[in-house]
Amino acid sequence: MVKTPSLPRIRRVVKLLGMMQGGQIYNVQELADLCKVTRRTIFRDLEVLREADVPLLYNEERGGYQIPGHYFLPPTQFTAEEAFALLVLCRQLGDKRMIPFYTAAQSAADKLSNNLPERLVEYVRSVSSAIRIRLDATNTLTGQERVYEQLLNAISQRCCVRIRYESLHEQRHIQTKLHPYRLLFHQHTWYVVGRSSLHREVRTFNVGRIKKILVLEDPIRMPRNFRIENYLKNAWRLIPEAGGDRDVRIRFSPRVAQNVAEVSWHKTQHTKWLDDGSLEFAVTVTGLQEISWWIMGYGDQAEVLEPADLREMICGRARKMLEVYQPK
Repeated sequence: MVKTPSLPRIRRVVKLLGMMQGGQIYNVQELADLCKVTRRTIFRDLEVLREADVPLLYNEERGGYQIPGHYFLPPTQFTAEEAFALLVLCRQLGDKRMIPFYTAAQSAADKLSNNLPERLVEYVRSVSSAIRIRLDATNTLTGQERVYEQLLNAISQRCCVRIRYESLHEQRHIQTKLHPYRLLFHQHTWYVVGRSSLHREVRTFNVGRIKKILVLEDPIRMPRNFRIENYLKNAWRLIPEAGGDRDVRIRFSPRVAQNVAEVSWHKTQHTKWLDDGSLEFAVTVTGLQEISWWIMGYGDQAEVLEPADLREMICGRARKMLEVYQPK
């Protein structure tokens, strides 16, 4: 089986391509210093380029390597709409306040902009200032860049990892051998989904709460037909709970009915307008905990009609909330 290049090596090779694509000549020591690796590593990276049929030339007079400037194809001819969409998405979603670890998207957008015809650049400048993309509040995952990279590398190499994890559910730090299947960005942060040796089942782990990670040589054993959608089942958000699917019906008052009706909250939802302007919202979910917090966000403008245990769950939380606000 051919071993996939590691993520650090891929980045170095791309960097080498970027430096040498203009025909400039670099010797091995210069490349090693720029990439902060050994000369031996650079020789290996150059061999990767040769195996990819990149025309790498050695200049005996200068004692260095170069790539002919004619090797690379001219930029793709984007339409105004294509260029606009790519630049806005890359620049805004790559912002540090948006999706963590996607700052490279901003750099890609700048490079794309520099190679566009002037008329497209002017069009993008005139229109993009009117567009803003705002996500829900996100976890910046400051300091977790290395954890994310190692997970991504482990998945690409199909290797297991051993993690030390701050489990909120178990209220303690746990250690487990993880077969990482997929990385998932959901609402606020990144998650890794995979089989945990400690729990002996597929679990979801918040990347921000991984305190230590070690990439192992053990190969990942992943079911051939594994899909995130099948694992999540009909979970309201992210956590499928034991007990199977539950049918939920909620009545929303006229004050918030339109707000609820115009959003696609869940793949199974159905809505029905009532004569008084209120809205009946029906959905099938795998577990009640996650949807209960969403319902409570609407306060007294939402009433659970069924099931009875969900109605009692929210009623109990409302009593406790009232206790918090009672005069001391």
